[in-house]
Amino acid sequence: MGLLRRLRALWPGAFRQHVTRTGLVFAASIVLLAFVAVLSGNNLLFLILAAMLAVLGVSGFISKLGLAGLEIDIVLPEHISARRKVRAAVRLRNLKRWMSSFAIHVAGSAAAGFDCSVFFPVIPRSATIEEPVDLYFPRRGRWRERSFEFTTRFPFGFAERREEVTTRHDILVYPCLDGRPELEDLLAAISGDLEARRRGQGHDFYRIRPYEALESARHVDWRATAHTGALQVREFAREEDQEVSIGLDLNVPDDATEWFESAVDCAAFLCYRLNLRGARLRFRTQECSIAVPSEGTIYMVLQYLALVTPRPSALLPDADASGRLEIVLTASPRQASALEAQNRDVRLLTPATFPLPAKTSA
Repeated sequence: MGLLRRLRALWPGAFRQHVTRTGLVFAASIVLLAFVAVLSGNNLLFLILAAMLAVLGVSGFISKLGLAGLEIDIVLPEHISARRKVRAAVRLRNLKRWMSSFAIHVAGSAAAGFDCSVFFPVIPRSATIEEPVDLYFPRRGRWRERSFEFTTRFPFGFAERREEVTTRHDILVYPCLDGRPELEDLLAAISGDLEARRRGQGHDFYRIRPYEALESARHVDWRATAHTGALQVREFAREEDQEVSIGLDLNVPDDATEWFESAVDCAAFLCYRLNLRGARLRFRTQECSIAVPSEGTIYMVLQYLALVTPRPSALLPDADASGRLEIVLTASPRQASALEAQNRDVRLLTPATFPLPAKTSA
């Protein structure tokens, strides 16, 4: 190991290139030609040997110049969700004003968000080229460092030169917003509750539907009844839309940390999908309360959920609204017991009543 470190210090460029099969054959040809030239003393062989050595030297020099002066950047979408492929672009800029770069491969890693390779045939001098890529982040949170590797075999393919580049930009990745079957079923049940709560005795017409047993006859629409041959009634929308309260308990036992990660995904999924449907939301934990859209946007909620962590906390504060559809995700038996003792109309999601699967990694 000591010898290897000394060699790296004396000749660091040697460890940033890999000799190809073509390069090995060419080097073996040089050695063989040199042996024959020395034994025969033929001047023509010495001239050919000198030309081959010159080609080898020029190849390494041009390869190094091709990677010099390159700048990389990733053009990201504004919002990124975990475990979902998003379309982005690799932007490669050639800062050299007098020379183009040829046959450049840009390889990423899982830490960079993509582990594929992008090929740039030519990057003209003082030009910027973009290539689309698919990014994939396996978990939520803040991603800071991204490593990339430039490689090229230009011009003759004798060696593959490599250069590593690390960029430091903060990327905020939201929780996963893709619905699993159990989340889609939960969303359908919540949507059904909202639909039922929208029925009221307001002044705005909502819809005409079939008559149900024990309903008042004063809402029967006789014209629709005569047209369909069955009793039809008018429904009216409530004066004010219902608000959905989604609570996430941060007080998590040690054996429920994986469930908490899936609970974060569930809260993000419900908030995002209900917001798309136009529902008014209030997301709350022990440390924040955000009403959407009156106090903030849905992306404020997602940004908070991207970084939230479990911590010892008091009980969730009570939801300050009567008739509100309330959902609470908690793994704390104390929090669940307190909500049940209050006898409130709360849809309680715990590891026992709603066992969310742990998140899967890429």
